Amino acid sequence: MIYYIRFNRLKFWANGVRFGANMRVYSKMYLSMVSGSKITIGDNFVYTHGDAFNPLCRNIRGCIYTAYPHSSITIGNDTGMSSACLRASTSITVGNHVNIGGDCIIMDTDAHSLDYMIRRSREKDADGFGVDGLSAVTAPIVIEDDVLIGARCIILKGVTIGARSIIGSGSVVVKSIPADCIAAGNPCKIIRYINGK
Repeated sequence: MIYYIRFNRLKFWANGVRFGANMRVYSKMYLSMVSGSKITIGDNFVYTHGDAFNPLCRNIRGCIYTAYPHSSITIGNDTGMSSACLRASTSITVGNHVNIGGDCIIMDTDAHSLDYMIRRSREKDADGFGVDGLSAVTAPIVIEDDVLIGARCIILKGVTIGARSIIGSGSVVVKSIPADCIAAGNPCKIIRYINGK
């Protein structure tokens, strides 16, 4: 684990990721940044998977991925993740003191066009990006401070999860969730507000 902490700091630095103090990435992971895109990580970031402390993960290698030059991922201070996959075409913003459970998928895009003829196309734009991916619907994701997301959740495009909310394991979040509530299900719905609010 000491090897991975040091190796991943070097890998992140070499790829142009801006990260704060005491970043600990305890495991193998995919890091893919398109030139011009931005990944910014705050202090005390922790990233694990099943080989490194979290038995809820299935030893699937997680990823942090920006698809286009205008894409960005921003992660705040004191945030932890386990085998999560963050895929940004536009932007993903994760606040401070956020915990993201094992094997979650957070993606701000449909990844492919809904038009089958465009999906068949091998056409690329002037910069070499496939028209299929470029025509996919995208919208930013925002996860506010102190959110807890259970294992194996999927957070989809255009979602904001309000501060201090809790998302139950296995949920598929397709619409925004307000602050201070517990929500779960497929599709994810509010179960109750925290502290009787």
